[in-house]
Amino acid sequence: MHLLLHTCCAPCSAAIIEWLLENGIRPVLFYFNPNIYPLEEYNIRKSECTRYARSLGLEIIDGDYDHESWLQEIRGLENEPERGGRCRQCFRMRLRATARMAHERGFDTFATTLASSRWKSLEQIAEAGHAAAAEFTDVEFWEKNWRKGGLSERRRILLAENGFYNQQYCGCEFSMRPSISTDLL
Repeated sequence: MHLLLHTCCAPCSAAIIEWLLENGIRPVLFYFNPNIYPLEEYNIRKSECTRYARSLGLEIIDGDYDHESWLQEIRGLENEPERGGRCRQCFRMRLRATARMAHERGFDTFATTLASSRWKSLEQIAEAGHAAAAEFTDVEFWEKNWRKGGLSERRRILLAENGFYNQQYCGCEFSMRPSISTDLL
């Protein structure tokens, strides 16, 4: 498997990358997250991912940061709750770009670390990944639940061991505002 791994942040990526390496899969990372706001936050998260990738000798591809294009992509969905239509559209945009990069660079498979977060909908991520793969017939989306098999606990350990910056919101300005979690209802 020649894997392009879309990565959202170092804390979410570390345990997944470790698991992949332990299972004989050496991914190339793709950091494409135009949703992250503000730019300083984006740069911190990108720096942490890059630092971790380099410590493992992995290649990391830096996607373009075009927050304005992302805002255009989600226009009209700004007031959607987390796991709502805004997130669905955001995943579509980011995984479409990942599939395109996989196609252009000759990868046969792509996956995302977004599926490690308990705050994200696995269904929305899978839907976006498969839709993106359908646009490029030479690449396949690897739908994997990265929350299982002890990876959530390993994530916490690697976060502490590596001193990763651990953000307190998904990334976009709309996730920064206080809201009631549907998990609590």
